Amino acid sequence: EVQLVESGGGVVQAGGSLRLSCAASGFDDRAIGWFRQAPGKEREGISCIWTTDGRTYYADSVKGRFTISSDSAKNTVTLQMNSLKPEDTAVYYCAADPTPGGWGKCGIQSFGSWGQGTQVTVSS
Repeated sequence: EVQLVESGGGVVQAGGSLRLSCAASGFDDRAIGWFRQAPGKEREGISCIWTTDGRTYYADSVKGRFTISSDSAKNTVTLQMNSLKPEDTAVYYCAADPTPGGWGKCGIQSFGSWGQGTQVTVSS
């Protein structure tokens, strides 16, 4: 079954934590990315992992607060989000199927398949 599904979103108070999961069965999961899009803003790459060598990337806005990890046996990538801030409020998307031209980068053009997104709301 081909499946790229995010889960774990919700509403949390500032300073709290959430754990997002991305199930990427049937997709090229050599690289998985987490992106987010807030109302009126462009979609941004916040964290990516290259499962071939374990390399990770974090945007400055989440560095030190978010942690990405992969479980190859379960075809799942998890984004642990701690010390959440109101500005983290957005729809979060996972992406798979890395593109040849975008390999090694954590940008929108780096992935060919996208999940439907999960809402994260951080209240102040």
